[in-house]
Amino acid sequence: MSDTVNTQAQQAEIFAHSLPTGLDTARWEPLSHHLRQVGDRAAAFAEPFGASRAALAAGLLHDIGKCSADYQGYIRGQRAKGPDHSTAGARAAMAEYGRMGRLLAFAIAGHHSGLMDGAGNDGKGRSLSDRLDLNGYAIPDYDDWRAHAQGLPSASELRPDGLSANPDYPGFETAFLIRMLFSCLVDADFLETERFYAVADGKPPPARGGVVAQVHLDRIRTHMAGRRRNDTLVNRLRAEILDHAVGKAALPPGLFTLTVPTGGGKTLTSLSFALEHALKHGLRRIVYVIPFTSIIEQTAREFRGALGTGADILEHHASFDWDTPPATAKDDTEEEGASGLAKLRRDAENWDAPIVVTTAVQFFESLFASRTSRARKLHNLAGSVIILDEAQTLPVHLLRPCMAALGELTRNYGASVVLCTATQPALRKQDGALPRRRERDPAPGFDICAERELAPRPRELYETLRRVVVEWRRDPVADEEIVERFSDQERMLCIVNTRAHARALFMAIGHLPGARHLTTLMCARHRREVLERIRDDLKHRRPVRLVATSLIEAGVDVDFPEVWRAAAGLDSIAQAAGRCNREGRLEGPGRTVVFEPAGRKPPPAITAFYQAARPVLHAAGDPLGLDAVERYFRELYFQKGYESLDEARLDGAPYRILGEIEQTRQRFDFPFSRIGQAFRLIDDVMDPVLIPFDDAAREALDALEHAPFAPKGVMRRLQQYVVPVPAKPRGSLLAAGAARAIKAEVYGDRFVRLDSMDLYHPSSGLDWSDPTFRSGESNIFS
Repeated sequence: MSDTVNTQAQQAEIFAHSLPTGLDTARWEPLSHHLRQVGDRAAAFAEPFGASRAALAAGLLHDIGKCSADYQGYIRGQRAKGPDHSTAGARAAMAEYGRMGRLLAFAIAGHHSGLMDGAGNDGKGRSLSDRLDLNGYAIPDYDDWRAHAQGLPSASELRPDGLSANPDYPGFETAFLIRMLFSCLVDADFLETERFYAVADGKPPPARGGVVAQVHLDRIRTHMAGRRRNDTLVNRLRAEILDHAVGKAALPPGLFTLTVPTGGGKTLTSLSFALEHALKHGLRRIVYVIPFTSIIEQTAREFRGALGTGADILEHHASFDWDTPPATAKDDTEEEGASGLAKLRRDAENWDAPIVVTTAVQFFESLFASRTSRARKLHNLAGSVIILDEAQTLPVHLLRPCMAALGELTRNYGASVVLCTATQPALRKQDGALPRRRERDPAPGFDICAERELAPRPRELYETLRRVVVEWRRDPVADEEIVERFSDQERMLCIVNTRAHARALFMAIGHLPGARHLTTLMCARHRREVLERIRDDLKHRRPVRLVATSLIEAGVDVDFPEVWRAAAGLDSIAQAAGRCNREGRLEGPGRTVVFEPAGRKPPPAITAFYQAARPVLHAAGDPLGLDAVERYFRELYFQKGYESLDEARLDGAPYRILGEIEQTRQRFDFPFSRIGQAFRLIDDVMDPVLIPFDDAAREALDALEHAPFAPKGVMRRLQQYVVPVPAKPRGSLLAAGAARAIKAEVYGDRFVRLDSMDLYHPSSGLDWSDPTFRSGESNIFS
């Protein structure tokens, strides 16, 4: 009896989280309570993929370092800085579970600072092997941890049932399992800490976001029934495509294709299939992945209209880097502090919503991220339906890692993935387009049989829905010729490859009626307003002469009789053609012109794609037919070669992610931190500048500036007011006083606000060419 009393007294005196109540510890959270709560929640998160016992073990061990006298002195305010409290659990995992324990050790050691490399030396002693070195890395004593981490599962219970490997990607399944366990642990820790502080403040625990339910399916069925028309051939085809896709919903979860020409209604068809499929198989959520930030609001708005709800649909961009540690941080201790979880991180998204609309950058970079704020959401992909809109935009230089991750989600995590596009990128084994590692190897690619194509007769659909003729101008075309054509054509769209070229062309046509400009130099809210006016003008046949970058190509619903497209890959040309005669209202086909801009070389990122498109454009026949598209991707992959389909860059040198995983798999030394740094869908790193575009933006910025910490939800609201800017111009804006970092002492340069709105133009967005510019009106003092 006395031993039990002593154990309870010990547990009661060791705390995980404190409150600002001096030494009144009555409402502080005991460590044993926190470990059990996190363990149980992490286990529930891992249940869909059969790893609940491993996640429970990680949760029970993650904070046992808080048993140390050093940490307890810190939490009581007796020390200025807390000691390392995550290495202890990693070491205990190794001692308890051996080789399997190393998988848990990655998650536990990184649950604040992020997944680290398994071995190697970055000069800071942060590899997992360094942390586990009993002689080389000293941590405070934590001998009494077993009194608090009770109920640890046995070693035989930890390995997930049925985990299978893909021979195309050796070691990937183990590395991915570590990521998923890390996600379960981090999200459980964040949510349990948030729950504790909410209850301590007299608030209800934060509610969960929910999963797809029968009400969502009933609403989409009602909405689609109301849209069904038989008055035109196009509407009859849309209804046939919908019925065929929904009819496939009973097929087992896995990989699917949906090959539908532009105008075939694939957005709502794919959502309808996803909801039918999810309800039939008990899948939890829909994740809709869009290639460009520019249309995320449009798609989410379309879904809200179809489902009659807003709260169930989460928009998640990739605008901010929430958890970059301060430059002074040398370990994970700065990330928690005496008051518990760093409050900024409470707003990091975890995709706990029935329907998530996100960007390809956010989706794929999260799958390979090492940071906590990006990785915490990954477990919510298990047992979900993932729709890749415009699947042809998968980054070629990272194609194989992306395919490995998508295949892993369907192979071991109960997810379904739909490759949704008008121009399928020939990723199936039977396409035979992907290069082999060795000539004797079997054909790589997704194993997707014909039965799992959701559209009926894709080739016939394309022929029936074809509404444009593509012209290829083999000689370079000067801007003056394009301007002249704009003069002759009241409604025309020209898409170019750079923001600078778009601005120059717009300035040249600015005197013409209906001249418009769309660019990522405008914040998303601004672009939405411009697009609404453009659509209204097109509807009423008013002049619209639009110059845009590629942001308009994927899913932006506009309809021009004539479209010009600067040299690009065939997939981009097909997307541009999708904005031409979109609704088939012209008596004949629309006109799409492909041209090489005179005096402007294609950007390096586009050159290889255009080179692969040239022979297809040169050949007889329709360059946008499905056979031509397959030839294009075959040529593109052949030109790139096997190694170049896994070619990230790290410190300026090629870095092959799958190759690194394969080389480190035997010792479980996966280089998670380096992979996270190297995996970038977009090579040109941009930093956000926040534009006080309207009252809503100014209110959100003021709230961020005056609150003691970022109010919950403010980051989500600010996403639509971001302009991505290269680091050097943003530095010039800051140096000139045209922009400033909001509460730099708290947030660093995470939130940079544009103060000089003279640099933000209603027609063309942000212009940083002269950061000191002030308009005449701004120089008048009243």
